[in-house]
Amino acid sequence: MPQNHTVLKRSLGLWAIVGLGLGYMTPTTVFDTFGIVSGETNGVVPLAYLVALVAMVFTAISYGRMTRIYPSAGSAYTYTSQTIHPNIGFLVGWTSLLDYLLLPLVNALLIRIYMESFFPDVPAWIWVVGYVLAITALNLWSMNSTSKINGILVVFEVVLIGVFIVLAWNALTHGDGNGSAFTTTPLFHDGVDASAVISGATVVCFSFIGFDAITMYTEEAKDTNTVPKAIVLALVIGGAIFFAAAWFGQSVFPTLDGFQNTDDTLPEMALKVGGEFFKILFTSAAFAATVASSLSSHASVSRMIYVMGRNGTGPVSRFFSFVHPKYRTPSFAVVFVGAVSMLAIPFTLEFISSMINFGALIAFTFVNLTVVILFVFRRKEFRTPRQIFTNIALPVVGMAFTGILWANLNIDALTYGVIWLGIGIVCLLVMTRGFRRKINVSMREEDAVEFDGETLPA
Repeated sequence: MPQNHTVLKRSLGLWAIVGLGLGYMTPTTVFDTFGIVSGETNGVVPLAYLVALVAMVFTAISYGRMTRIYPSAGSAYTYTSQTIHPNIGFLVGWTSLLDYLLLPLVNALLIRIYMESFFPDVPAWIWVVGYVLAITALNLWSMNSTSKINGILVVFEVVLIGVFIVLAWNALTHGDGNGSAFTTTPLFHDGVDASAVISGATVVCFSFIGFDAITMYTEEAKDTNTVPKAIVLALVIGGAIFFAAAWFGQSVFPTLDGFQNTDDTLPEMALKVGGEFFKILFTSAAFAATVASSLSSHASVSRMIYVMGRNGTGPVSRFFSFVHPKYRTPSFAVVFVGAVSMLAIPFTLEFISSMINFGALIAFTFVNLTVVILFVFRRKEFRTPRQIFTNIALPVVGMAFTGILWANLNIDALTYGVIWLGIGIVCLLVMTRGFRRKINVSMREEDAVEFDGETLPA
C-alpha cells in the first residue's frame, strides 16, 4: 500500500465534541441501571452518582492537562508513550482497545435485542448487519455529519429525560414516593452503608466513561484548546443529568416494590410516571441513546487505531493509518471497527459486558501517573504549594479513586483483561524483537493535522 499523506479534517467545534462525549456516556443509562444500583445502595442512587462524579473529576483534570501538552489523538496511549516509554504506551493502548472496541459491539447487541423484542420472527443477524453497516457508513462518510447526527440524538434523549423529571415532579406533588423532591432521603437515610454506596458508585462510575474518549478528537478539533474544556463540560453536564435523573427517580421510587424487572427498570419507570405512551417515547429515547453511543464510540476507537497504526511500521500499520483522500476519515480503521461489531451476531450481552472496564481502569491509572512523571520527575515542578497540589495531590487522589474501582472490578472483567494484556505482551515481543528495540512513536501532529484548510508544515 502506498504511503498515505491525507490528513484528518479539523471540523469539530467545542459543543460538537461535548456532544460526542455525552453521546458516548449514554445519559439514559441511569434508568437502565437504576434498579441494580438502588438495590446495591439501599435506595441512594443519587449519592452513588455524586461519589462517582467526584472520583472522575480528578482523572478528568489529568486528561485535560495532558491533552494540552500532547495535542494529538491517541489519549492514554499517546501520553504514556511520550512520557514513560513507547512500549508501555503500546500496552496501555492495547488494553484500552479492549473496552473501546467492545462498546460499539455492545451497542449493536442492544439494538439486536431491542429489534428482536419487536420482530421476533426476523433473523437476528439482519438487524446487526444493517445497523453496523449504517453506523460504519456514517463514520466513514464524514466526522462532521457524524457529530451532527449524534448531537440531534443526544438532544432528543436529554429532552425526554427532562420530561421524565417533570412527570416525576408531578407524581411527587400528588403524594407518590417520598411526597416531595425537597428531601435528603435520596442521599441519606437509616440503613445506608458507606461500603454499599462505594460499591454502587463503582457500578455507575463506568457511566461516565466517554469524557476520556473526547481526547480522540484532538486532531479534528477546530482549536485544540477546546478539548480540555470539552472534557470538563462533558463530565459536569453528564454528571448533572445523571444526578438530577437519579434524584427524581429515587424520590418517586424510594424502594423497588412493584417492579417486575429490576435488571432494566427504564420501561417500568416510564410507565409508572407517564403511562403507556410515555413508555414508548422513553424507550425510543433509550434507542436513540444507543445509536448516539454507537456513533461516538465507533468514531473514537477508530481514531485510536489510526494513531497506533500511524506510529508503527509495516503493511498492517500502513493499513490502519490510511486516511480516505475524499472523506478525510481513517477509513480502514473505521471499517475494521465495523467488522468487529459484527460479532454482535453470535455473542451474548452478558458475555461481552463481562469483558468491559479493565482497559478503562488501565487508561485512567496511567493518565494520572503520566501527570506525576511529567511534571514532578521531568520538569521538577514540585517546589511550591500550588505545584504540589496540582502535580502530586490531584493525580494521586485520582489514582486512589481508580484503585477503589480496581478493588471492586468484576472477576470476569479482570480475567479477560489479563488474557487480553497477555496477547498484547506477545505482540509487543514480536514487534520489538524480544524488547531489543522500542516502538517508534512520534506525535507527528504537524504532519497529521490541518487547520482552516491549510496543512501545517512538518
